[in-house]
Amino acid sequence: MVASSKMMNVRVTTMDAELEFAIQQGTTGKQLFDQVVKTIGLREVWFFGLQYTDSKGDNTWIKLYKKPENVICKHMKKIGKIIKRNIEQHHHRLLSSSLTTSSNSSSSSSNGGSGMNGSKVMSSSSNTLDGDSDSDEDDLTGSTPFSKWVMSQDVQKGDPLLFKFRAKFYPEDVAEELIQDITLRLFYLQVKNAILSDEIYCPPETSVLLASYAVQARHGDYNKGTHVPGFLAKDRLLPQRVIDQHKMSKDEWENSITTWWQEHRGLLREDAMMEYLKIAQDLEMYGVNYFEIRNKKGTELWLGVDALGLNIYEKEDRLTPKIGFPWSEIRNISFNDRKFIIKPIDKKAPDFVFFAPRVRINKRILALCMGNHELYMRRRKPDTIDVQQMKAQARDEKNAKQQEREKLQLALAARERAEKKQQEYEDRLRSMQEEMERKQANLSEAQDTIRRLQEQLNQVQAAKEELEQRQNELHEMMQRLEETKNMEATERAKLEEEIRVKQLEMQKIQEEVTLKDSETKRLHEEVEEAIRKQNEAAAALQAATTTPKHHHVEEEEENEEELINGENGTQDFSKDFDTDEHIKDPVEERRTLAERNERLQDQLKALKQDLALSRDDTMETPNDKIHRENVRQGRDKYKTLREIRKGNTKRRVDQFENM
Repeated sequence: MVASSKMMNVRVTTMDAELEFAIQQGTTGKQLFDQVVKTIGLREVWFFGLQYTDSKGDNTWIKLYKKPENVICKHMKKIGKIIKRNIEQHHHRLLSSSLTTSSNSSSSSSNGGSGMNGSKVMSSSSNTLDGDSDSDEDDLTGSTPFSKWVMSQDVQKGDPLLFKFRAKFYPEDVAEELIQDITLRLFYLQVKNAILSDEIYCPPETSVLLASYAVQARHGDYNKGTHVPGFLAKDRLLPQRVIDQHKMSKDEWENSITTWWQEHRGLLREDAMMEYLKIAQDLEMYGVNYFEIRNKKGTELWLGVDALGLNIYEKEDRLTPKIGFPWSEIRNISFNDRKFIIKPIDKKAPDFVFFAPRVRINKRILALCMGNHELYMRRRKPDTIDVQQMKAQARDEKNAKQQEREKLQLALAARERAEKKQQEYEDRLRSMQEEMERKQANLSEAQDTIRRLQEQLNQVQAAKEELEQRQNELHEMMQRLEETKNMEATERAKLEEEIRVKQLEMQKIQEEVTLKDSETKRLHEEVEEAIRKQNEAAAALQAATTTPKHHHVEEEEENEEELINGENGTQDFSKDFDTDEHIKDPVEERRTLAERNERLQDQLKALKQDLALSRDDTMETPNDKIHRENVRQGRDKYKTLREIRKGNTKRRVDQFENM
């Protein structure tokens, strides 16, 4: 027996991280799952599971009660089978030799019984090797069976063993059910990846709107200075199908997405993720697990298992279900080999029977049905204490974040106002400085004028003094003239000539004085105006350089074991469901977000009109055609579900049988 202390390397990939663990061979699947959720801080564990790829290349969910597989154990299983086969062959040889004597006939009969037992073990071994049966085999020591201490799933060989941590079950309404931010983020990333890879069909206009929310969730508010053209070039934002269907360049796609991104300004990243999921959950393929089945007639169909019930789809159309059964109508599910049986609550209705290609598929259908039904019923009961505490804690955290957000918004608004005010003051100061420069130039000009005025005044004063001197000289000459009345005529004429010349000089000087007085008066007025402007400029400069007073900044786990009870080595299993006749089908009152939100309607309509201009109809896919026809007929996800669930159960079962 291999020691239980042997360590194995395990790598678990979430939607945004890789976790590596070293675990013992005896570590159960549940212990590994618990270690993962503890590491990432997840409490809403009922939505999630660990997924791996089996040897056939199919994605399978780990069974939490079993233990992780390793290569050594698988080889030991094969060795045990070989030993048992050799023992069986040895028994057959002993039987052949003993049949020659009649005395040992009773012993032969006994050995024959041993041979039958050996054949039975052989058959069981063959089923296990085939991969459709997970029967227990005895340990080589004859003590504990392998399935009790190692995971019996067919995990692909490798070091490390690879698992994915993914959402296994989806909520009916993300806004009502998702509590933690980590849960929201994991769902958002998984759904976004499914849309981008076209696992979930999304029409082009919705794809662009979802892309704008994805950008808001990743980069926050649009900033023209930071988010320059080409900023989104490396982001995967649209399904390749949508890109191929429109004759648009990368820049044109980016411009379209950015235009709608700007509409989400102020939206928190978590709120952007929630808005993304609220729109995505109305897509027809959201949250649906599809399985290939056949009815009794052998018609190939799809079975869809989701949070709201079971739906039947035609082979070529996974968007539009044809028949539906809500979980509230189902009382029992079971399978026998490849035959799957669903018993309705209406006992008058026949059983709903279909056939899967392999037993393993039926086991997966069973697990998903049980888990979804359990969550469906749980949603319609009062929350457990744990869930109530989680919701209360989430509300407190949300309120704290909201208050912090409001404080941040107030601070940002105050900062923006302060920056705006600062800019205004800077502009005013710059304008006043320019005005001051002009005033200074005017002042310099006025000072020049004053200097010229002073010079002019000096000249006037000198002229006045000269005039006064001339007047005195003239007066003296007049006196002399009086005194010399008796002078000779010649002398008298000479004196008179001198007097006349002096008078002309005085007249000329008087005119100059008058002119200079007028010029002086004008210059004096200019000086007074210049002084007034200088005083005003000085006062303005003082006001501009002083800060104003107002310028300052203002699972469940208990049911998880039930999910795998059908993996106990038998080829059949049956499970009764809890029922409640008073449960109303939630689809009856469900409406898409677009139907309830006029703004969203207008956004999608505008996007559809814009994209129609560049659409290449030759690239239309079958799903595009189906969606276009559904829109033309006025269908959406919930209208279709209401339609296919009409009528009694018997009518719908009969309809399925006749497909």
